[in-house]
Amino acid sequence: MKSLFVSDIRENQQIDSTFLVTAKNHGVTKGGSGYLTLKLADRSGEIEGRVWERADDLGRGFQKNDFVRVRGLATLYQGKVQIRVQDISCLDEKSVATEDFLPKSPYDAEAMAAELITILRSMNNPHLRALAETFFADEAFMDLFKRAPAAKTIHHPYLGGLLEHTLSLLKLILKVVENYQGIDVDLLLMGGFLHDLGKIYEFSFDRAVEYTDRGQLLGHLVMEVEIVHEKIKTIPDFPEELALLVKHMIVSHHGSLEFGSPRLPQTLEAVILHYLDDLDGKIQSIQSLMEKEPGSRWTSFHRAYGRNFFRAKPDEEKEED
Repeated sequence: MKSLFVSDIRENQQIDSTFLVTAKNHGVTKGGSGYLTLKLADRSGEIEGRVWERADDLGRGFQKNDFVRVRGLATLYQGKVQIRVQDISCLDEKSVATEDFLPKSPYDAEAMAAELITILRSMNNPHLRALAETFFADEAFMDLFKRAPAAKTIHHPYLGGLLEHTLSLLKLILKVVENYQGIDVDLLLMGGFLHDLGKIYEFSFDRAVEYTDRGQLLGHLVMEVEIVHEKIKTIPDFPEELALLVKHMIVSHHGSLEFGSPRLPQTLEAVILHYLDDLDGKIQSIQSLMEKEPGSRWTSFHRAYGRNFFRAKPDEEKEED
């Protein structure tokens, strides 16, 4: 088991630990010497590594997505700690505990799944309840659904992240619908459950979170419509219009054409789903950024959202001042 994690590394610390190589890039100095820039990761985070000496020789011994043993020194560069790598060698996957290298949800997957199932079994619509049950009965699907990340980088990008995000979305739906009349709550809950389930096939997540060929060529929206279509075919007398509305929730939930939805949300339920999905993803992403930089009142610049975020002091800190 790993004893030193990325989050524990400090300036001037001697490093001898294992990491997952998530990026490997070659460069050439002004003097013509080769060097390597690496991204080294474990479940606690990611750190940059630089190989200045014997870069070509060492680089031949490992590739991106390999587990490696790294020896070197932690140094500070432009305000960030990085590792000046002195030696790096590839490790056999059997010699490492893979759970040390992929971050995971802080919440128990089985407990989250049980809560999600309870919510969906409370739906009144028998056809939508039957549709949900086809997924609950699919052990291979449920296993992947409990483990999959919700994204590669932006929000919930860790094992169990998809389930965590989906459950959070269902809870948001139940709170928001109390404020409005005329909402088909069951349809909205089903849309929340199904909206990202294609990500179990869009990503591979055995070592690092990467796009699969299906993910690159089709994307999760297309895969979700295919999956739901096949499930609905197994349910006798499933209403055609209801099937259409369910599929519309899926294809429109990104909310705009430029973000990958082939159709804009055109029902009340689809509009609500889009905004609550966006809300949950953004809040988790921003909170995660704040947690990574506890010593500052401002976060670093968030490229996806085009801004820094201000963190007010907690009440107890204000009292100490």
